[in-house]
Amino acid sequence: MRVLVFLDGTPADPDVAQIKVDDLGLMRGDGVFETILVVDGKPRELRPHLERLARSAAMLDLPEPDLAAWERVVAQVLERWTGGPEMTLKLVYTRGSDGDPAAKPTGFALGSEVPPSILKARAEGVAAITLERGFPPDLAERAPWLLLGAKPLSYAMNMAAVREAGRRGAEDVIFTAADGSVFEGPTSTVVLAKGRTLYTPPSSIGILPGTTQAALFRGAEKAGWAVKVEPLAVRDLVEGDGVFMASSVRKLTRVHTLDGERLPDSSAVYAELVAAYEGEYA
Repeated sequence: MRVLVFLDGTPADPDVAQIKVDDLGLMRGDGVFETILVVDGKPRELRPHLERLARSAAMLDLPEPDLAAWERVVAQVLERWTGGPEMTLKLVYTRGSDGDPAAKPTGFALGSEVPPSILKARAEGVAAITLERGFPPDLAERAPWLLLGAKPLSYAMNMAAVREAGRRGAEDVIFTAADGSVFEGPTSTVVLAKGRTLYTPPSSIGILPGTTQAALFRGAEKAGWAVKVEPLAVRDLVEGDGVFMASSVRKLTRVHTLDGERLPDSSAVYAELVAAYEGEYA
C-alpha cells in the first residue's frame, strides 16, 4: 500500500514514473527530506519535522518551503491511506529541473507500509559497529558548506555505512569523530542511559537534531529521568546501562552488541523508555 501526493495537491500513481529525469534531486541529490511515523492516522512530531525541513532547505539555499502547503499535502495522504495502523510518510523537496531558471521546486509526500526489517529491529534490537567519519566535532561551525546537521537527499555515504555494517555482521552504525567522540547513526540519534539519566550528543557538533529523541526526552523527564545533551565518547556507551538508536519510524531501537561486544542487558530500561516515549502520544 502506497499513497503519493504532490505538493500542489495532485495525487499520483506511485507505480508510474512521475519525476523528470533532469530533476536535481535525482541528478545530484540536491534536495532535502523528512521521514515521519504515522500511527492510527496521526503523524508524530509533524511540526518539528516541517520546521527541520525548512532549516535543511535554508542550509541548501532552496526556496523557503510553504509549511502550510506541506500540512495540506500530509492531510491528503492520510485521507487516502487504507493500509495498516502505522505508515512511513516521506516528504521530499528538491531544487527542481536542471537548467531551467523558471523551474519550481519539486515537492511530494509518499506514504508506505513500515518495512518488516524495522519491526524486527524494534522487537529484537540490533548489533552496531562504530565507523569514523573522519572529521572533528567542531567542523560544522567552520565549514557550513558541508551541510552537517542538514537532512539532504544525498544519503549515499550513510547507506554505504549500513552496507559496511552488514559485511561485518551487524545491522547499524554509530558514527564517530576523529577524536573518538560520538556523532549519530546513519538514520538515527544515539541515546545513552546511565543510572537514571539519558544522554545524547549536541546537534552543534554537526549532527541532525532528533525529533524522536526530543519526544523521548520529554516523556522520560515526566517519568522521573534526568536528561542531558552533551558530548559522548565510545567508552561511555560501553560503560552505560543501555544504548539506543532513536528515529521516527524505528522509534527506539536497542543496541545489544557494539563492535562485536555484547552490551549489558538493557531490556528493562528499553521497556521503560518505550513506555515513556509512547506516553507522549497516549
